Amino acid sequence: MKLVNHKIIISLLNAFTPSLISDDFNYIDIVIELMNANLCQVIQMDLDHERICYLVYQMLCRIKHLHSAEIIHRDLKFLNIVVRSECTLKILDFDLARTSITSFI
Repeated sequence: MKLVNHKIIISLLNAFTPSLISDDFNYIDIVIELMNANLCQVIQMDLDHERICYLVYQMLCRIKHLHSAEIIHRDLKFLNIVVRSECTLKILDFDLARTSITSFI
């Protein structure tokens, strides 16, 4: 997700192949910033009205930011939205994302 480097998107800290031979790319391990829960877990909690409004507001701001950068996520669901303990939302999993300019990100 090099096109959008922003605080609303989960940060990729490192990526590597665990194999000693760099030609063997059967899978890649990625290291992302630590988050406390996904939105699916959070909505099962007993949240007050103010906290729910804050989460919805953040989600709308994040979608607006992506759309202003002409990015369409295409797989936005509870599992792809993660939450920190201070109630900060971040979006992840841009595998299906596209821009309105190009066909793939």
